[in-house]
Amino acid sequence: MPSELPNFKNKSPQQRLDIIIENSNLTKNEITALSGPNSLPIETADGMVENVIGKFELPLGIATNFLINGKDYLIPMAVEEPSIIAAASHMAKIIRKAGGFRTSSAEPIMRAQIQILYVSDPNKAKQRILDAARELIELANSKDTTLIKLGGGCKGLEVQIFENTPIGSMVILHLLVDVRDAMGANIVNTMAEALAPTVEKITGGKVRLRILSNLADLRLAKVEVQVPINLLKYKHFSGLEVASRIIETATLAEVDPYRAATHNKGIMNGIDPVALATGNDWRAIEAGAHAWAAQSGHYKSLSKWRLDACKKNLSGSLEMPVAVGIVGGATKTHPTARACVKLLGVKSAGELAQILVAVGLAQNMAALRALATEGIQKGHMALHAKNIAIAAGATDKNIKAVMQYMLATSDISLDNAILFLAKA
Repeated sequence: MPSELPNFKNKSPQQRLDIIIENSNLTKNEITALSGPNSLPIETADGMVENVIGKFELPLGIATNFLINGKDYLIPMAVEEPSIIAAASHMAKIIRKAGGFRTSSAEPIMRAQIQILYVSDPNKAKQRILDAARELIELANSKDTTLIKLGGGCKGLEVQIFENTPIGSMVILHLLVDVRDAMGANIVNTMAEALAPTVEKITGGKVRLRILSNLADLRLAKVEVQVPINLLKYKHFSGLEVASRIIETATLAEVDPYRAATHNKGIMNGIDPVALATGNDWRAIEAGAHAWAAQSGHYKSLSKWRLDACKKNLSGSLEMPVAVGIVGGATKTHPTARACVKLLGVKSAGELAQILVAVGLAQNMAALRALATEGIQKGHMALHAKNIAIAAGATDKNIKAVMQYMLATSDISLDNAILFLAKA
């Protein structure tokens, strides 16, 4: 389906939905799940979490213009903050003129950690575990025969020793598990717990922690773009000036953790809404991303931006752990998440991970351009004007008038909106 939808932002919600219906193969029930009333039945919600009393809704929008590895995607994003979807879509429009996003992803390997305490000789315990590797892997794989049939399962193990900790020495066993198209938390946790008694017998120690690691450093997704500077011309800024300013701004995030935290938050502004819309654990992705950003011992930016030697192209790249799934969990339980996955048309967890990093890099580029040129607030506040008008008490009849007044007076604030309504 095409991802270029001309004038999409100026349509009404119903008109936008009609366009999505026309450009997708969604069923009537799936369309209702995307936009209909009570798309998440209270009975389903009650089965998903504890102590349910209702549901909390977020806006669900569509990022357009994305061309990833030569394929068009309409990307659902569940988010409350204005400007995110617009910014990502606009950058995607520029990047598609340069050939789009180039992405790749590694095998979906997750780690399960087993913590072993009170061993008399950590090094001997480590060797005993390694000697019993085949037995442990076979035991782990006996816990999910379906996963094995799909080509996944425990593929290996690693052992680490921490000699001096506040509770003495400890041995940590890592199971390396190919979880295929699942996020994988449940299966790796099950495997870790199943191995605990055997590990205790092998090492003579006591097992405590048995759980996955959210630093999925073997499950990386990568995206790259190369944009000719002539496509970057913006208002009174030349393309070269925009590219140079983007690099200057991005470089601070490579050396300063205070800037890097905000820089990376901007990347996650793009990634989290797609994860949320597809029923994935955005908190796990966040944890892995920030741990990955600090892997050198110095917290820094997840993305890199450079100008080529001829000063003709701006290159951007982003590589980070992305643990997502298209089977199991809320992805299958939540009807809207199921519809969003179908709208994307993804065939694997790896493909979904690649979409996430593409949106993250687009969002990052948009933020950097704004910061490096006119400042972040001008465009953001203009898109935020509608929220402010509603907060001031505007109704469907006068929201547009309040927005126009605030924009005309260059004062997009709650006080100014209230002042206009008092005079109206």
